[in-house]
Amino acid sequence: MKKNSIFLVLLLFVQLAGFAQDSKIPSSVKNVESKVDSILFMMTLEEKIGQLVQYNGSWDLTGPASEMGNKQKEERLKKGLVGSMLNVLSVDATREAQKLVMENSRIKIPLMFGYDVIHGYKTMFPVPLGETASWDLDAMEKSARIAAIESVADGVNWTFSPMIDVSRDARWGRIMEGSGEDPYLTSLVAVAKVKGYQGDDLADSTTIAATAKHFAGYGFAEAGRDYNTVNIGEYELHNMILPPFKAAADAGVATFMNSFNTIDGTPATGNKMLQRDILKGDWNWDGFVVSDWGSITEMIYHGFARDKKQAAEIAIKAGSDMDMEGGAYESSLMELVQEGRIDESLINEAVKRILRVKFKMGLFEDPYRYTDSDLAKEISYKEHREVARDIARKSIVLLKNENNVLPIKTSVKNIAIIGPLANDKDSPIGNWRAQAEPNSAVSVVEGIKAAAGKNVNITYAEGAKLGMGERSFLMPLEINKTDRSGFAEAIEKAKKADLVIMVLGEDAFQAGEGRSQAKIGLAGLQQELLQEIYKVNKNIALVLINGRPMEISWAAENIPAIVEAWQLGSESGNAIADVLFGKYNPSGKLPVSFPKAVGQEPLYYNQQSTGRPYSEQHVTFSSYTDVGKEALYPFGYGLSYTTFEYGVLQLSSEEMGENGQITASISVTNSGKRAGKEVVQLYLQDIVASKARPVKELKGFKMIELAPGESKIVEFSINEKMLEFYSANKKWQSEAGDFNVFIGGNSKYLKKAGFTLNQ
Repeated sequence: MKKNSIFLVLLLFVQLAGFAQDSKIPSSVKNVESKVDSILFMMTLEEKIGQLVQYNGSWDLTGPASEMGNKQKEERLKKGLVGSMLNVLSVDATREAQKLVMENSRIKIPLMFGYDVIHGYKTMFPVPLGETASWDLDAMEKSARIAAIESVADGVNWTFSPMIDVSRDARWGRIMEGSGEDPYLTSLVAVAKVKGYQGDDLADSTTIAATAKHFAGYGFAEAGRDYNTVNIGEYELHNMILPPFKAAADAGVATFMNSFNTIDGTPATGNKMLQRDILKGDWNWDGFVVSDWGSITEMIYHGFARDKKQAAEIAIKAGSDMDMEGGAYESSLMELVQEGRIDESLINEAVKRILRVKFKMGLFEDPYRYTDSDLAKEISYKEHREVARDIARKSIVLLKNENNVLPIKTSVKNIAIIGPLANDKDSPIGNWRAQAEPNSAVSVVEGIKAAAGKNVNITYAEGAKLGMGERSFLMPLEINKTDRSGFAEAIEKAKKADLVIMVLGEDAFQAGEGRSQAKIGLAGLQQELLQEIYKVNKNIALVLINGRPMEISWAAENIPAIVEAWQLGSESGNAIADVLFGKYNPSGKLPVSFPKAVGQEPLYYNQQSTGRPYSEQHVTFSSYTDVGKEALYPFGYGLSYTTFEYGVLQLSSEEMGENGQITASISVTNSGKRAGKEVVQLYLQDIVASKARPVKELKGFKMIELAPGESKIVEFSINEKMLEFYSANKKWQSEAGDFNVFIGGNSKYLKKAGFTLNQ
């Protein structure tokens, strides 16, 4: 027996030596875990720590590094002491970086190359919040698939997307990067995006690894201020914040990214409960966690770590596997092991997780599989733009349409397009624009002119500049509050028009990371311009181009037609024109509530009832004395050019037994004169429970398309699993009792029925 053991050890060493020579695992090592263990067995502690380090590609990797810091990084790459890089773009650059490792390092462990591919790579789709307004999961998966293909063609094989932070506060700049206020809808979007990026096989050279971020609570930052403190309870964490992350983990997302914020005083990056206990423990997820940019060292500023060394100790113990540009692991982990402050097994576990993902991506089989210079030649960017146009128009939400101002009638012969964003070809691209070419979007003016035809006279006036100076991620525009020199021209053109299309909203970099705002109305002189135009021509269609919910109460009261067009990406102007002229009947629904005033924020539909809900018998109740508590436009809201009538909500039974099921059905009729799509939404309410429950929660939706006069019975199956929540017993369970069922076209106007769960 002893001789056999010695023989097996010798055989393993021979196999590993062979691997070290040609970077290929012997065929006798059959599965990924065995391969991972084989590599780990060979690695020195320094090489292991290197796998936990991520560098920013801050120099031209196709030539020698010139600055001292970059020279040192290049030397560490050659020694195999770097696990991944970000912001290294082009197949040439990624190939050269990979060569530094594969041709010089001892064990030859390939690099991963990450990048923020958020809503497209070169072809831009709507910003994520806007795309979620389509409620079209297939479309969201398709846009991620296209983004993956274009990314791989430029050498990128890992995206820091999707961002699945549930967010309820329009002041928070990164609300544009997520899917809104609802955990159920966000969970479905998370799965669609992971499937789109990763496909069925991560080793497919046209797929990229996805990242579920930010784990966790980032969207609940106090006062909507980016990077700020998060104060939530265990109940809210489990029921509102974690479900999308659990869905992404179950969908096989390759990596997680932790977040900048503290939760109950503990930075997420150093939060063992989140990363080790829940993610890697309860959920049994086998990918790896990457920090957000420098978030390990930021624990020093939180007052949670005294220095970089302690920050590294806290982070690795908490389960943060890879250090993104923080320098903490690189500088401190070796000493921490040598001093006995951390056990090497913690590093081993992190390395195994990283190697596992690299094997799944096929990088050990072919380290250069994502550096195919011919792939870009095969991509039909024209087809990608066509898909982008279709998804963009699906994302548009019609908020108001009095007197059927829209679609634009054939009798309209003179259209004045007015506003600082009307001829803007850059803001529609949005923030987090990857490698989109600046000023490459189709503007609203271009889209309308192309759609209107020769018999319609189109005039344009900027009216007021949105801002001054150059715009970029690091340098947003200085908002214009004084220059009214363009008002006169705009007013004169509005006077002569049959219809005025006002195009207002936000600059591309008013929303996004670090772009929190205390004011969320129309910035600069836009509101004043709108009111001046209204004085001379009240026949106005307001088109909003923005990345967050906006405070538009005056417009909602006075302007007859309002179109929420978000920042729609490359084909923005064409998509907007498709809707304005009726080529596409709008079907979008809001994924987030629009406030009457910024003072209502944070605002969300699935709130808990207070002890003082509204009652005619009460003078004092939970509301505001000036604007009330209801949203201006609620979650799930969106109009069409046709109308839909809902019949009586019927349940197959008024009682549900344990493990039982009830069918809820309702007739929906297109009562208008145009074919149209409707998102039929199902909400449930647990009336009495061990913890106070929301007044309603989205639990299902179906998109139907009806011809004029057509009716359809829409059915939803309600099972006990849908009734579960994280209860007072600190576990997911359903509780016996009474439930309300709501079905309708948005979260406010709903048909109602009820049943009892017996256990």
